[in-house]
Amino acid sequence: MTSQASTVFSLQAPKDISLNEIEAELNQIWQSYGIAGEDGALPAATRATTFTLVVYEPEETQYLLAALGFYHGPIDGILGPQTDAALRQVQIKYGLSVTGTATPETLNKLREEFAKRQGNGTGETTNGHTAHSFNASSPTIADEIALRNPCRIIALFPIAGEDEGVKAQVSAYCPMQKQSASTLICCEYITLTGTATALERIGGMIPALLIGGLPKFLWWKATPDPNNGLFKRLAAICNNVIVDSCNFNDPETDLLSLQELVDSGVPLADLNWRRLSAWQELTAQAFDPPHRRESLKDIDHVNIDYEKGNPTQALLFLGWLASRLQWLPVAYEQESGDYDITRIRFVAQDQTQVEAELAGVPVADVGEVVGDLIALRLSSTNTKANCGTVICSETGGCMRMETHGGAQTPGLFQQVSSLSEQKAEALLSQQVQRWGRESLFEDSLAVIDQALKLGAKS
Repeated sequence: MTSQASTVFSLQAPKDISLNEIEAELNQIWQSYGIAGEDGALPAATRATTFTLVVYEPEETQYLLAALGFYHGPIDGILGPQTDAALRQVQIKYGLSVTGTATPETLNKLREEFAKRQGNGTGETTNGHTAHSFNASSPTIADEIALRNPCRIIALFPIAGEDEGVKAQVSAYCPMQKQSASTLICCEYITLTGTATALERIGGMIPALLIGGLPKFLWWKATPDPNNGLFKRLAAICNNVIVDSCNFNDPETDLLSLQELVDSGVPLADLNWRRLSAWQELTAQAFDPPHRRESLKDIDHVNIDYEKGNPTQALLFLGWLASRLQWLPVAYEQESGDYDITRIRFVAQDQTQVEAELAGVPVADVGEVVGDLIALRLSSTNTKANCGTVICSETGGCMRMETHGGAQTPGLFQQVSSLSEQKAEALLSQQVQRWGRESLFEDSLAVIDQALKLGAKS
């Protein structure tokens, strides 16, 4: 027996039903619930009583892997060990670079092979499933959440191919807690699968599946599109719309879209913003002493290094700093090469010019989050100022910051501790403890929106 099977109890494995049977089937699960303990008693089970989480899952990697017989786990969008192993198997079989990640060439090969299988006229694949149907095992997308909150999760899976309507599945899983084995905290899962057009067509019935009187969250794992009908419908009824900007394909354009949503009143939260908390805290602590606080006005150079590939963390951190110090962006320019360089000029309240440089640094091992911060430096051309500060994630970053740019030797070095809670599902578990508008995030995004628009004009 696997470790997962020993810690997750299934009240109901995924069961195909019609759309109009969803609520009745969920009620039936609980009416027929029964688990005989060693003493003959039934453990108490708590049914979704905290919130509803709607997940729009555009990731096609697991879908293609499963359709081609390489993957037999849950289609949950979390690229964990099973998906990693399946991707390596594909890459070895087709002579691709073995990374265990969904590289563009790997996805292209999967799409190519999927199209070939579809061409056989039967839709049958090597795992015995049809191209649009999978019997996923226990979902793990909400394990981090379900351990703490009994909730309802509605997963929307858009797929390619002909519009054959929307297929529905329901299931219920209860993580077993060692400290409270007599009590089960359970999540209800509703899975809706169909083409994007089909899902948008039945969008009007999704609000009826949300639990009335409880908070409602939308985790939109694609880039939010203000013009997407389904997104607009769901965003209008949810207390929080959650995105993860580390996955944006066109970060600058997509950040502008986020600001458009904020302007329209959508209560946005970005998991990538939460990854900056340690950097923000250390920066604030560096200027807590009164003599240091006075020197904030002397900062006129900001250097931020990030892992090349996605500048959103660097932009959001700079937006946070600028919004707190009331800097107004007045110029924006970019250049590409071995390093991706973005230069933004600000004007402070006293009309001081502030120069910021963001550098996308090529690294050997990017990790699961693209664009993580490496190091930042605050300095001044005033050699008597006491604002010099370097914060970094590792020694190499500190050394680079110490030796490049600026006339002042930093007076304070700090190192960000290893951040263990970077994965989206862990951050999501924290995010659902709060909802509504996040003013600091919105203020930071507004500054970056102004800067990006300057770049568009130039």
